[in-house]
Amino acid sequence: MKEKLAAFLNPFLPGLYLQDKKMEVDETSALLPKADRVDIFCPSNAQGSLLNPSRGREAWHLRKRTRKWRLCPSSHHPLDSLSHCVKYLTFVWNLAFSITGLLILAIGIWGLSDKESLASERITYLGSDPMLFFVLAGLVASTISLLGCLGALFENTCLLKLFTGGIMMFVILETLGGIVFFSLRRQIKTSLQESLTVAVLRYQDDPDLKFIMDEIQMGLQCCGVESYLDWKTNLYFNCSSPGVQACGVPASCCLDPLENGTIPNSQCGFGTLALEEFVAQSTVYLGGCVPQLSRWLNNHAGVIGLYCVLLIVIEVGSLILTAKLLAGIALARTRDSSEREETYLLSYHQRQKGFCS
Repeated sequence: MKEKLAAFLNPFLPGLYLQDKKMEVDETSALLPKADRVDIFCPSNAQGSLLNPSRGREAWHLRKRTRKWRLCPSSHHPLDSLSHCVKYLTFVWNLAFSITGLLILAIGIWGLSDKESLASERITYLGSDPMLFFVLAGLVASTISLLGCLGALFENTCLLKLFTGGIMMFVILETLGGIVFFSLRRQIKTSLQESLTVAVLRYQDDPDLKFIMDEIQMGLQCCGVESYLDWKTNLYFNCSSPGVQACGVPASCCLDPLENGTIPNSQCGFGTLALEEFVAQSTVYLGGCVPQLSRWLNNHAGVIGLYCVLLIVIEVGSLILTAKLLAGIALARTRDSSEREETYLLSYHQRQKGFCS
């Protein structure tokens, strides 16, 4: 019985023996360096590799240096001519906007310091200070532009991606703002009327509101909210006031606030509210600022729309330049990586060939 079983298994025993040997080789090779796996089939080099383990470590360190991973690496690979031009165009483009943003930021900081808005007794009114808008706008614009500027100069993909995200956020916010403005234009008009009414009431008490109201009245050539008679609600300009400004309006309401075109006349609107309307119209503007602003917006709707489209085109142009630069950097990095891999494989095969010879 034993002889019959041995005769039946005899053809399969060599195969099982070879399979066991192969498993032993695989298990042993998993514990050896990659460079020494070839030495199993090259016995003349296996002993040298064991006596000189630096050969295996040398190949491992070379591979590690070739495939070294970095967080947001800066590309120092040669770009193609088109990407090279896009790089410096993006740099100059964002440098101009960075300088503009820094100038706006400087104006805002100067305005806050000049009016002492950061003093302890006035810090509570900082949120309503219009100069704070200049500070925030300048800070955001300069920061986003500097990201694009430095990212293009040093070919840093992380900075360029952050710049792209900031520009996309601006485009989305501007689009949403336009939609909200168009859909809520009546509510915005009512809110504007209320804001101008507050500015009229607190004209002498708040320097910021006084400045804004003067600029609006001189720019739009208007007086008051709905008409020049709105200044009667002001405590100082009311006809019952005992001061010299009683029955008067601010100088910014005057048709000609300058005497002889050079010297400001702060008393040009005194006594206007006590005059008849046909007499007062030769001295001050009779129309209010809200109707005048509505007429101005209707007359300049095309120009405003053109400016909005131009702004979006500039931002989309920045996105296109950045995307082209990122693509050029990725292509240059891939090409350089491929060359390094080819060099490494060539040197590795030459070394193995020399080991086995």
